[in-house]
Amino acid sequence: MSHSDHVSTSDLGPVIVTGGSRGIGAATVEALTKAGRSVAFSYASNDTAANALCDKIAADGGKALAVKGDAADPAAVDHLFKTCRDKLGPATGLFANAGISGPYCTLEHLSLADLQRVMEVNVTGTFLAAQAAIREMTANENQKGGAIIFMSSRAAQLGGGGEWIHYAASKGAVDSMTVGLANEVGPLGIRVNAVSPGLIETELHASSVLSDRLKQKSPHVPLGRSGTAEEVAETVCWLLSDKASYVSGAILNVAGGR
Repeated sequence: MSHSDHVSTSDLGPVIVTGGSRGIGAATVEALTKAGRSVAFSYASNDTAANALCDKIAADGGKALAVKGDAADPAAVDHLFKTCRDKLGPATGLFANAGISGPYCTLEHLSLADLQRVMEVNVTGTFLAAQAAIREMTANENQKGGAIIFMSSRAAQLGGGGEWIHYAASKGAVDSMTVGLANEVGPLGIRVNAVSPGLIETELHASSVLSDRLKQKSPHVPLGRSGTAEEVAETVCWLLSDKASYVSGAILNVAGGR
């Protein structure tokens, strides 16, 4: 069997990105469409941002669809995959990016409602997207396989103490899922990996309480700076491409050495 027999056709198929209207999600949608992939992305609430992204991509000659829906709602996830299938074709790639940080607080001051919502979006939402992707990637006898990328965070290893233990714990679950699912669906021709960003310049740090966080923490990063959404997006694009055809079960730090 030659190497080419092993290489999936996932490069040719559409990609689904959850939480694609802003931050790393939006940067990834842009990077994928520039690389020639069509993308269907979900978003929670911001119609203006989602439509603006679609318009920008269309102006650049790319193809992206925005589908509104809650990442933790099974019906919304099914609708996202069905819309992609109907309008772009069956998804051969998934970037399960949708996530929330929850409040910036110590564990002692975390409300049950906030804890449950973080777990619902970050863990349950990621599980639901993965389940839908596996169904999609194994439905067609002629084109089986694909690539799934999860959004982790360096917080999973660093713990988020004094800031976001709830968020860090949710990403620890994502790390376990990455390794387990790579083992489970590898025989089906599906690769599963995660990106684990460190200090990245996104909306997360835009609130007043956190505006100085990047400045304070950047000197502790070996590369001496925070990263950009585009730098994470490039890593996701590589993992989704056949250039990463033998990479599975990896949790890739995109953190400047931190």
